[in-house]
Amino acid sequence: MSNDFPTGPDNSGRKPSFSAADGGRPHDQQRGGFRGPSKPRNHENTSFRKRAPESASLIIGWHPVLEALDAGKELQRVLIQRDEKSERTGALLQQLRDLDIPVQRVPREKLDRITQKNHQGLVAFLSPIIFQPLEELIARAYEAGEAPLFVAVDGVTDVRNLGAIARSAECFGATALIIPAAGVAPIQEDAIKSSSGALLRLPVARAAHLPSALQTLMDNGIRLVALSEKAAEPIHEAKLNLPMCLVLGDEESGISSDVLRKCEMQVQLPMVGKTGSLNVSVAAGIALSHIALWKIREGDGI
Repeated sequence: MSNDFPTGPDNSGRKPSFSAADGGRPHDQQRGGFRGPSKPRNHENTSFRKRAPESASLIIGWHPVLEALDAGKELQRVLIQRDEKSERTGALLQQLRDLDIPVQRVPREKLDRITQKNHQGLVAFLSPIIFQPLEELIARAYEAGEAPLFVAVDGVTDVRNLGAIARSAECFGATALIIPAAGVAPIQEDAIKSSSGALLRLPVARAAHLPSALQTLMDNGIRLVALSEKAAEPIHEAKLNLPMCLVLGDEESGISSDVLRKCEMQVQLPMVGKTGSLNVSVAAGIALSHIALWKIREGDGI
């Protein structure tokens, strides 16, 4: 199995422990020494190699996928064979849309590469985390007497960047992370490792339509602040009062126009070097640090 797909939840109830010294590797994962190129052992036939065992997060076929949905399992995404156009396919697509579960229509060859079993044109992946409704996260923060601080990502497609953003968000006291249902890196094993486990602690809301989710924040008195290198106002000169949501874009195209139009304020990180821009996860960490310092200066604490 490729690392492009998430691993399943740990049913033991024990959360993995991470540390920077291990590079984000779970403590219970043994570390091997360096090995050079290996040679065939005992006349091993290298002309045929078995593919890696399939992940426990993989759900294959119509009946298992429908059972998982009926049981309320949290799905990362669903892949449906491109030419599947039956009545049951239409019903499933509607159900997935209602649940804000990302769906991809893919050629049969891609499903064949994922599994050698009879997939019947349908494969799903369990999510390692439970996504939480945005409205509940907003209400919970206000009921606790907190001024919410959300972090929304728009188009961050690298799993390590997403994990690092979540790490900074959790470290600096963010209420939750908001991700779109499509066009963003999947939350899977590599993202969790890059977050040093923060994605297992930080609430995450998945939005079918990010601009609509941001409108929900605005309707609840939460100001949207875009971090953009094209902004005129330096972040250290801005009034970063909470409640607010810090909006981040990807490194290729930045924040999309639909999302940027929602933002009340745009701020930038002033730079003096010749490098054009910062990595988005580094920029997120710096911006969240500025917000935390503003809270301290205003006497709110972190």
